[in-house]
Amino acid sequence: MTTTMDEEPGDVADDVVENALENGPPISVDYAEILKRIPHRYPFLLIDRGENWVKNKSMVGVKNVSFNEPFFAGHFPENPVMPGVLLIEAMGQTGAVLMSKSLDADVEGKTIFFMSVDGVRFRSPVRPGDVVRMPVEVVRHRGDVFKFRGEAYVGDKIVCEAEFAAMVVESPK
Repeated sequence: MTTTMDEEPGDVADDVVENALENGPPISVDYAEILKRIPHRYPFLLIDRGENWVKNKSMVGVKNVSFNEPFFAGHFPENPVMPGVLLIEAMGQTGAVLMSKSLDADVEGKTIFFMSVDGVRFRSPVRPGDVVRMPVEVVRHRGDVFKFRGEAYVGDKIVCEAEFAAMVVESPK
């Protein structure tokens, strides 16, 4: 599944249906599995669940943005906006869960790190009360290295997009 910058949000949904016909129904990833797959914890765990996971292809990360998020206290308190770099991180965490589950990686002693982030565009602010849906797809992968394309939506409105790469790295002992 590949998308271009000209595609609409419905195009990703069409790909999910196409994948379901080819590979069976997409799989959800609950909060407990996310905690097993990536080392992030409060206040830096930025996805609440995964939807429509398709091995080596795609997943949609979901972040419920609450006014209680710690960054809102200092990031424009009178006009709270989720920092753009955290949207990129949330897409990266979605990609890391997709990657870990696709590789069925033993996460003990390993971490998934960003290698690059390219073509980032911020389109609209994310505010308290928003639900951010982040379709992330694999552009290509070889071994423990994945390249992704991610988008973030609030409703039907795109708020951020980026391409990024990540790899599995042994943790220092």
